[in-house]
Amino acid sequence: MAERRARLRAAYGAGPRHLLVLLACFAATGWVALRLAGEADAVRMLLWFLGAVVAHDLVLFPVYATVDRALRRIVHRPAPLNHVRVPALASALLFLVYLPGILGLGGTTYRSATGREPTPLLGRWLALSALFFLASAVAYAVSRWRRR
Repeated sequence: MAERRARLRAAYGAGPRHLLVLLACFAATGWVALRLAGEADAVRMLLWFLGAVVAHDLVLFPVYATVDRALRRIVHRPAPLNHVRVPALASALLFLVYLPGILGLGGTTYRSATGREPTPLLGRWLALSALFFLASAVAYAVSRWRRR
């Protein structure tokens, strides 16, 4: 059994769990693609997805990799740096998911889809982001206090 795993790792480059998770992701993606195949807006969603991939890979990744590298030069220990990375990631993901609402765009689409008036989300996003960073700072302070 160990020999099989070693051969798989040598041929594939990772362990069997990685392969299973990757296959599950492909299955989920295939299921979503089949569900969207009959949608009228499927082409628009595909273009949005491809644009998001290009924007992430060509714009966002170099930006946050550069910021992370600069932070690593300033902070030489990984523990405090992770207490900045995690809330920043949570805040950035919320920003990307709720981007139109945060920027006040897409009101007509929201109104036609829900029948309700859109609420401004900028204040809520800022409050949640502050809460993420506050919780991380408290967790860091508690961990430092325990070590002493």
